[in-house]
Amino acid sequence: MRENAFRFGRARHLVGVVGLPASATDNVGVIVLNAGMVHRIGPFRLNVEMTRRLNACGYPTLRFDLSTLGDSSASAELESRPQQIRADVADAMTLLGEKSGCKGFVLVGLCSGAENAHTAACTETRTAGAIFLDGYVYRTAGFMLRHYLPRLFSPKTWRGFLARHLRNNPQLADDAPDFRHEFPQRSAIRTDLIGMLDRGLKLSFIYSGGMSQYFNHRRQFRECFGRVATHPGLSLSFLEDTDHTYILDTDRDRLLDVIEDWLLHNFPVVATSISA
Repeated sequence: MRENAFRFGRARHLVGVVGLPASATDNVGVIVLNAGMVHRIGPFRLNVEMTRRLNACGYPTLRFDLSTLGDSSASAELESRPQQIRADVADAMTLLGEKSGCKGFVLVGLCSGAENAHTAACTETRTAGAIFLDGYVYRTAGFMLRHYLPRLFSPKTWRGFLARHLRNNPQLADDAPDFRHEFPQRSAIRTDLIGMLDRGLKLSFIYSGGMSQYFNHRRQFRECFGRVATHPGLSLSFLEDTDHTYILDTDRDRLLDVIEDWLLHNFPVVATSISA
């Protein structure tokens, strides 16, 4: 395995690390995006461990910082953020393709990184697949029942509710800032997924237990997106005992096992020699 850092992109404003295994694949390279505002190493070095493990399996990888994140600067282009993301991912695919010979790519993103991977995968024709870690999901009637019904009969819940009610000032609560992130309409995301699958993309959705305020059962995905959930090109995993960033070694190993197995099943490695 060899790793090299590069400054690249249409304005040479992006910074990333390419990992090349001893044996390459004719199929796909893997590109890992930032998780929120976190540097390209990922939360607690998750992206580093992921890419190095995939290198050991034979997959070329690139972990990089999107425009204005980590070590990457702005491109000085007057574009919307989605347009910047698509252009940055296109530049990343070009770099990894030049260094490894890959023609197709799998995008990986956690949380907002999953949203950015979704944005790019919708239109980038070189995308072969995507792995969405705690990506788009919507609360459903089933979610509400599973979430609230057990709490209705919990003395601890009622004690907490009464304590908060007696302690809090409603007027102060009304003035509190609202930092909630608004997702696109569910129907729009469903249409996007159908489009990706119709183009032949392979999609993996992996949810953690850290998403319990939004996702609490495997069947919620079908409740959200209907028959899309049963498409043979889509897989779903729910690691309900893990946290959002997989900080524990055992949880991280479980996640990386799922990712590795999915890649090997959908994009088997064909060993070839890599030119220097």
